[in-house]
Amino acid sequence: MKKQSQSIDSKVLNRIYGHRGGWVFTPTHFLDLGSRTAVAAALKRHKQSGLIRQLARGLYDHPIDHPKFGRIPPSADAVANALAKRDASRLQPTGAYAANILGLSEQVPTRIVFLTDGPSRRIKYGNQEIVLKRTTPRNMATAGRKSGDIIQALRHIGQDNITNKTLAIIRRQLTPEDRAQLQKDLRHAPGWVADLLRQLAH
Repeated sequence: MKKQSQSIDSKVLNRIYGHRGGWVFTPTHFLDLGSRTAVAAALKRHKQSGLIRQLARGLYDHPIDHPKFGRIPPSADAVANALAKRDASRLQPTGAYAANILGLSEQVPTRIVFLTDGPSRRIKYGNQEIVLKRTTPRNMATAGRKSGDIIQALRHIGQDNITNKTLAIIRRQLTPEDRAQLQKDLRHAPGWVADLLRQLAH
């Protein structure tokens, strides 16, 4: 039994090292290597050794230690993607975070909200809070596409605050494929946002 636990330990370790520092994961990422109990025991041992850090219940990362800033918190995307994999769900950045992703805002909010077709949940670590908010299929129709980020960012900024500069920043990022996709996704956007998407698509 001890030999088997060492084998699970080393397999878990190899997978962690196979990713870059900053990788966020849950026990689900290792269930092909052994039983849930064996994986949980291996993660507990690696946490005690200081190799990995527990962010919340069932959520860990392989932290990056910066020579000047010390232990770096994981990115919001890394945390959200780990949860999405565990829940087999999709995510759509929303609000101020969607605007930040597109370069429309330099500020990274301390409370980051993702729409999801999985369960709603809230994770708090350090000064950061990640909120997964279950929503309607319509709001998830563009998840995983640039058009989804654009729709959410424009809704957050508000119709009266959109400027030519806002549209120019978005337009610079669009590939021909993105423009074609914007045309297809017009139907998923509120009327005033759809009008702006038409401008961006040309």
